[in-house]
Amino acid sequence: MVRSRSSSATSSASEKSGHAERTAKPAVKRSGLLRGLFALRHSRDGIAATWREESAFRQEVCVAAVLLPIAFAVHVGAAERVLLAASVLLVLLVELINSSIEAAIDRISLERHELSGRAKDCGSAAVTVAIVIGLLTWGVICGPLAWDWLRAHL
Repeated sequence: MVRSRSSSATSSASEKSGHAERTAKPAVKRSGLLRGLFALRHSRDGIAATWREESAFRQEVCVAAVLLPIAFAVHVGAAERVLLAASVLLVLLVELINSSIEAAIDRISLERHELSGRAKDCGSAAVTVAIVIGLLTWGVICGPLAWDWLRAHL
């Protein structure tokens, strides 16, 4: 069953979630370098909004700030180095997608609904899977190095 919603209900939901309403503007078609610059600006805005609104993203960025330099400092081959860095960036990527799902659900309604909960749970599960991929990647690549270092120094 589809329910119609008054604009006041929609605006109150967005006000509660802390998001300002955007007025509809006709799409302007851009091409070339200008299009790329606008895409970068929107990407920056999305990252900034996620940083501002999501503590999990801030924590994951702090972990990435530690792990990415380690990925490039550890003595492994180029392929392993790329896998280490990509597994860290994958967590940030999936967290950004999860945050966009949550924002879209909250934009629709702040009421509890089974489908809204399922969508948010699936987004959270995706982040968990990305973290597990990262842990496995770092464990397989750096685990033997750490073990060898511990045996040599203990």
